[in-house]
Amino acid sequence: MERWAGKVAVVTGASSGIGLAIAKALVQNEVVVVGFARRKNKMQSEMQNVKGKSKGKFYACECDITKTESIEQAFQWVKNTFGTVHILVNNAGVAIDTKFMDSSRSDWQRLFDINVLGYIDCTKRAARMMLDSDVEGYIVNMNSIEGHNVVAFPNCTLNFYPASKFAAVAATEITQKELYGSKIRVTSISPGLVSTEIGEANNFNLRSSLINLPTLESDDIASAVIYVIGTPQRVHITELIIRPLGEVKYEC
Repeated sequence: MERWAGKVAVVTGASSGIGLAIAKALVQNEVVVVGFARRKNKMQSEMQNVKGKSKGKFYACECDITKTESIEQAFQWVKNTFGTVHILVNNAGVAIDTKFMDSSRSDWQRLFDINVLGYIDCTKRAARMMLDSDVEGYIVNMNSIEGHNVVAFPNCTLNFYPASKFAAVAATEITQKELYGSKIRVTSISPGLVSTEIGEANNFNLRSSLINLPTLESDDIASAVIYVIGTPQRVHITELIIRPLGEVKYEC
């Protein structure tokens, strides 16, 4: 990770859960991190005591991933402040605990706006900055095992969440192919069950469905991000699937 010291990383959804853990890990590894999230004050509060030895710093930037203009303004601030970005972690995500037949178009729109369109929009803007400044770049897309197999967990429905993650798998591969020959690597990280705030943030108690089921912690995923980014540039980890020991595939 030494070569990333002082370099600039953008982490979306950095106010809690996996995004917050990734932001902390990057700062502790001397990376300058800009967190994108709607809850700017929460990011600042959570990160105020997290520091690198010398170069690691954190900046909170209010950004609504569902709005193109908000993403544009956030990346413009990064460009004006730092000149470029070297690392992008597309982490912002949402889930819906409503059965398909009970949900509405607005539910699906929010799901895909955050999990797919916001993800693509951030990737395009970050990649353009990396290419224009001719820097070594890394894009990490936080995906899910639900992007590889449609599975269900006890007492919990995820609606079209798997569909959004299947789209994310394809979007990652498309980005990898289009950036072939550049100095930008793209990795999709697909965790199994992770104990995070996503259930609370989306008005359903996901935690109650996880009782007695093996789960990962946010720090486990943050460690994986540090690992893939820290590999030599000749190494391209295109996909990394991480399951908690003992996890099985659940059926409806």
